[in-house]
Amino acid sequence: MIIFRAASVYDIETLRQLARKIWTEAYADLLSPEQITYMLHLMYSYKTIENEMHNGVMWEFIQEGETHVGFISTTIEGTALKLNKLYIIPSWQGKGLGQQALDHVKQTARNKGLKSLYLTVNKGNCNAIKAYEKAGMCRIDSKIFDIGGGYVMDDYIYSYTL
Repeated sequence: MIIFRAASVYDIETLRQLARKIWTEAYADLLSPEQITYMLHLMYSYKTIENEMHNGVMWEFIQEGETHVGFISTTIEGTALKLNKLYIIPSWQGKGLGQQALDHVKQTARNKGLKSLYLTVNKGNCNAIKAYEKAGMCRIDSKIFDIGGGYVMDDYIYSYTL
């Protein structure tokens, strides 16, 4: 049975290890090894995650029993919930966990009285795009974000009205 468990500062190292495992497997065909390393350092350093937790970013584990199989990160922005991260270990993908996670995120937003959910997704991440569209999300825009180090994120923006 899948459960969603809030992560705390005591879980940061576990989140970092999970991110490294997922990113090196999931993005190998989308990003260069150098960009993966750069982005892992940028978004998953201990200090970055700690600062996010202290500034209202909610991190949650996706667990099958006691096994961490993925994680979620969300932020409230006005009347919307931004899904910053939803990652599942590739060997656990295709089992409905992504849809369960999206349902969980939608319910979290509803419980907080928010009006919508939105996210960004790499334009080449076809599996994630299919999952978001299956969950009823609509592509509303595309943007290129300069993340420094000579790298960009070339993303679609998806939204869901609650």
